[in-house]
Amino acid sequence: MPSLSSITDSWGGALRFYLNGTSIVLDRIDPNTTLLEYIRDIGLTGTKLGCAEGGCGACTVVISQYNPTTHKIYHASVNACLAPLISVDGKHVITIEGIGTTDRPHLTQERIARGNGSQCGFCTPGIVMSLYALLRNNSTPSAEDVEETFDGNLCRCTGYRPILDAAQTFSVGTKCCKLKTSDGCCMKATNNTKIFEGLVIERDSSPSSSNRKPPQLIKYDHDTELIFPPALTKHDFKPLVFGGHEKKWFRPVTVKQLLEIKNVCPSAKIVSGSTEHQIELRFKAMQHAVSIYVGDIPELKEFLFREDYVDIGGNVTLTDLETIALEAVDRYGPARAQVFSAIHKQLGYFAGRQIRNVGTPAGNLVTASPISDLNPIFLAANATIITKNIEGQKEIEMSQFFNGYRRTALPPNSIIFCIRIPILSEAGEFFQSYKHSKRKDDDIAIVNAAFKVTLSKSNVIKCANLVYGGMAPITIVAKNASAYLNGKRIDDTTTIEGAMKSLEEDFNLSFSVPGGMATFRRSLAFGFFYRFYNEILSKLDFLNNYLDQEETSEIKRKISTGWEDKDCAISYQQRIIGKPEPHLAALKQACGEAQYTDDLFVRKNELFGSLVLSTKAHAKILSVDYLPALEIPGVVDWLDHTDMPSPKANFWGAPISDETFFAVDEVFTAGQPIGIVLASTPHSALQGSRAVKVKYNELPAILTIEEAIKNESYFQHSRYIKKGDTREAFSKADNIFTGFARIGGQEHFYLETQACVAIPKPEDGEIEIYASTQNPTETQTYVAQVCNLSANKVVCKVKRLGGGFGGKETRSVQLSAIVALAAKKTGRPVRCQLNRDEDMITSGQRHPFLAQWKVGVHKDGKIQALEAEVFCNAGWSQDLSAAVCDRALSHIDGCYSIPNIDVRGRLCKTNTMSNTAFRGFGGPQGLFIAETFMEEIADRLDIPVETLRQINLYKPGDSTHFNQTLEDWHVPLMYQQVQDESLYAERRKEVTKFNSLHRWKKRGLSLIPTKFGISFTALFLNQAGALVHVYQDGSILVAHGGTEMGQGLHTKMTMVAAEALGVPLSAVFISETATNTVANTSSTAASASSDLNGYAILDACTQINTRLVPYRAKLGPQASMEELARAAYLDRVNLSANGFYKTPDIGYVWGENTGQMFFYFTQGVAMAEVEVDTLTGEWTCLRADVKMDVGKSINPSIDYGQVQGAFVQGMGLFTSEESLWYESGAMKGQLATRGPGTYKIPGFRDIPQEFNVSLLKGVEWKNLRTIQRSRGVGEPPLFLGSAVFFAIRDSLKAARSQYGTSAEIGVDEGSGLLRLVSPATTERIRTSCVDPIVERARVKALEGERSFFVSI
Repeated sequence: MPSLSSITDSWGGALRFYLNGTSIVLDRIDPNTTLLEYIRDIGLTGTKLGCAEGGCGACTVVISQYNPTTHKIYHASVNACLAPLISVDGKHVITIEGIGTTDRPHLTQERIARGNGSQCGFCTPGIVMSLYALLRNNSTPSAEDVEETFDGNLCRCTGYRPILDAAQTFSVGTKCCKLKTSDGCCMKATNNTKIFEGLVIERDSSPSSSNRKPPQLIKYDHDTELIFPPALTKHDFKPLVFGGHEKKWFRPVTVKQLLEIKNVCPSAKIVSGSTEHQIELRFKAMQHAVSIYVGDIPELKEFLFREDYVDIGGNVTLTDLETIALEAVDRYGPARAQVFSAIHKQLGYFAGRQIRNVGTPAGNLVTASPISDLNPIFLAANATIITKNIEGQKEIEMSQFFNGYRRTALPPNSIIFCIRIPILSEAGEFFQSYKHSKRKDDDIAIVNAAFKVTLSKSNVIKCANLVYGGMAPITIVAKNASAYLNGKRIDDTTTIEGAMKSLEEDFNLSFSVPGGMATFRRSLAFGFFYRFYNEILSKLDFLNNYLDQEETSEIKRKISTGWEDKDCAISYQQRIIGKPEPHLAALKQACGEAQYTDDLFVRKNELFGSLVLSTKAHAKILSVDYLPALEIPGVVDWLDHTDMPSPKANFWGAPISDETFFAVDEVFTAGQPIGIVLASTPHSALQGSRAVKVKYNELPAILTIEEAIKNESYFQHSRYIKKGDTREAFSKADNIFTGFARIGGQEHFYLETQACVAIPKPEDGEIEIYASTQNPTETQTYVAQVCNLSANKVVCKVKRLGGGFGGKETRSVQLSAIVALAAKKTGRPVRCQLNRDEDMITSGQRHPFLAQWKVGVHKDGKIQALEAEVFCNAGWSQDLSAAVCDRALSHIDGCYSIPNIDVRGRLCKTNTMSNTAFRGFGGPQGLFIAETFMEEIADRLDIPVETLRQINLYKPGDSTHFNQTLEDWHVPLMYQQVQDESLYAERRKEVTKFNSLHRWKKRGLSLIPTKFGISFTALFLNQAGALVHVYQDGSILVAHGGTEMGQGLHTKMTMVAAEALGVPLSAVFISETATNTVANTSSTAASASSDLNGYAILDACTQINTRLVPYRAKLGPQASMEELARAAYLDRVNLSANGFYKTPDIGYVWGENTGQMFFYFTQGVAMAEVEVDTLTGEWTCLRADVKMDVGKSINPSIDYGQVQGAFVQGMGLFTSEESLWYESGAMKGQLATRGPGTYKIPGFRDIPQEFNVSLLKGVEWKNLRTIQRSRGVGEPPLFLGSAVFFAIRDSLKAARSQYGTSAEIGVDEGSGLLRLVSPATTERIRTSCVDPIVERARVKALEGERSFFVSI
């Protein structure tokens, strides 16, 4: 047998490709390098690393190539984080820098930026490139094409609406999807919304509509794009090989070459899309000495239509497979091509476009995932796998292909050449596929299925093939059910019941089944078949007597639209203040020019750090052996707690230092840092950290709130708020109801993970820190501590953050201090950016809460008393948990006047990561408790919950339970306005009618008010400083203590300065936030940054204006700032000023219940309408109307973006975002949901189908003493996302009531009361139903049996 080297001895070793129009030749390549690493290493840092698993789209680039399947040039959006560098040979790589600059932006960049589609901006380049790819392939896309193109991109800031509005300006109409919805054709105008040339026009019925014309946009011209390099049309694809003795890549270009390699090296890893390969390398530490890239073998990308079957090349991309499937439907007709319709349907929800552009059917098959979306179809269709090896060709039936978890019958020396898919008969055969996942788009399946049934002319089932994924370790046939159906009449009413019983036998899952969700998975398996059975009957028109008359089709979304009241600020607009200016950095962000921490250029001798994190939730450390790491080439050093200047220096935390930077003898959570490996490259550092060997002695761990209560595991902090006499009030109340409220945590999922660069200076021990932090001063403080320096020798600088949401208020300090210590020890610059999984297991989340409540209420609905014990899961250290719990107590009244209140809070000490600040900071948890008891009281009094809310709303001048008078109180007004503007009463009638007519689909409505206190509850934090310089040319430099993380703070602050100084907005510039310009800053948090920093800037500007008074008088009112500054300078007048502000009046005293807790309250009201598929738990938000009182908006565009983004983030908190921990096994106590593959934030097609937002206008704010009389807006709207949760609850009540399950009137507890905990995942939605299908699916735990996952 020939050797591998002899076969490939003549192969080339240089990659040739184009990058942004420039020819590139690489002949020395690290075989582990991804495309993303390469382009960032050469300085093209506009493309970002967000997750490293192809799940967020931040790394999207476009790869243009000649497609041998379609014989056209195709511009593929691709995840650069997954693409091996070898995959770009012969292709044109286009990055964000290649399509435009801020001086000459591409229209995609300009419209996204000007359309307010960029906030933090970290995701923006990837979003722009996805849109760019669409337009390069189709210059006249439909509205449907535009909405679909982003299914592989995530954004955490914007709420997606402004991005979609900007992108839809390129669309030319909506394709008819031939879908018959309950409302008719989805192309018809709904709710008076119309799409005209891709521009969303205001609804004529809107209370704020006007006759404004759409904006005049530069026409998109496809012919002006970067051309496909002519040289590549003649590129000769030759076999390639490169790498060293540890790793080699081969790139054959013929099947013969591929088979020769596999013959001599059967263990070689075949890679095409690299969607699995890169995950194995980065997250599973798997090593493949030999890898073969097969993406450039034309023979594997062919397809062939035959009379009775279609051959699909194993390496056809999934994007091309979509096209082939549609061609098959046209060629064979809908009946014969049902299998291809099913394929096309599944591919519509298969990952994102970036993955489909490179993924292949052969890859799906050989990875043998039990939740593959295509494998059930291939198995149900009786497809045949055509394999090849050096000896010839062989056929493997799909029924014989899978022989174990992740194992197949494919011989090691063979490849999948093609998949042969049969064509069905014209009549009598029925085929369909189904899938359910946590999120509809870009998500892996929980359960999927494909079914095929063949009927005789007399309607007897001749053959049934029911195939499921997600129900076993492999894709599996439901053998009992399939066998039972054979020979049964489809029109026999006993057939469906017998099949269901057989499915119960097929899928007798245990409570502890791997993957968990036993009841839910069984209900999906049964529900899919029930849906399929009824779909068959619906096609047999004469069998309507046997058909479930209620529609069982799946939910289909319409093209989403939205509306904003653009006129909200007209009455109080000033020269600059009050005008809707775009985010000042938006265009830089859209062009990839905005710099983030890891974008800073790598300095000479710079080292890269990789943390060694604990893998046990609670354990004694027996030993740490780091010597193997030091033997790895490139590894330079190891640091742990012994490198601290003192044991005390190892402790940190605010306000209580109870956490260590490095574990010492014991670990208290999985993900706790033990040490850090430093190396000359990121790869070497990662290898080094994996080589460190830690031995543990495991100790008992506490994960959940319930476990902490049982074990009395608390931190000492315990506070209460008490007003009135609850005991007496309960004695007089007509009813006393009790209950509990539970809300899970939430991962921040900022797109930019924690990152830091530390640069030691050659003199006096100085050190400079560039960090992605909301808290430069605290970073400075702890860096000084660990480096044994005074604070004046540490400078922390922040240009911008790629999102924060509270997750970088304190938790960023941990990484910065460790990196700074490393720089101090080595005397070299050190850089570290956490991987997504590292970030999620170390940085903490929103606090989970559990409250046990008791409410006294009169028959008329007026609440008399509230008592509550509130518990929050703090994690293993206190961090900011005390303040979070305190704020929850202060918001537990919601917007309701309750005269007698006694609420107490405790911090549960557990062995999870230390939970921390997150947008809302305990406020949403307290508000959720309030709305939970309002819902349950309404059910038990049989009062409409919106009426109960109205009865109990605070009135102007009322006092809260912490004795603060409500001034400028507009919630009652907005509560009525939202009802009127959304036609709430009419919608309620329509929902009731809809629910009476539909068995499996239910709609729900909810109307939720909110109030949110603005101020830090720690009094000393309510201060800010600013520094303003006026230069002789009239330009102004402003520095303040706030950090820019996408919320538009710098934009607002420049507007404040420009207005105050009477200069154009372009004359004012904010460079960065730094501790050597403004000292002793508070963290950018609590929605108070505009108030605090704005007044500090105004103070500085006022000082300068005072000094300029004589010169304005002398030079006249028309004098420019340049003239004024020059004259003042020549008179030796100081043109710099240091401003300062502290919030007046506040100062609450706990226990005594005296003093003012908040400076004011931001208020809002939201209405949401949802539709729920009760057969699966899937849902969609049909409409949301949000109205916020933000005072006199400084910048309506910025404020609208904050409202939209907060609402969608809140919607995620209360629905799809669920954190789970392993409860048993080798990973017990570790976070299971640690990346976009398992943790699901809302995506583009999860937002409300109609999303309307307005700001309150037409009122006076008599008592508002903030900057420009504006209100903080970052956090308050988030809770309004719970309107979706409570609308889902409303729909579930309707679903349960049709089976006779409802709350008992006037009865505490009761079996019919719906208690829905948050988040309302599709699993919880489905299992809250009581229909016969879910009831037969229920799985009970045996004694001592534990679930696979646990929610803390």
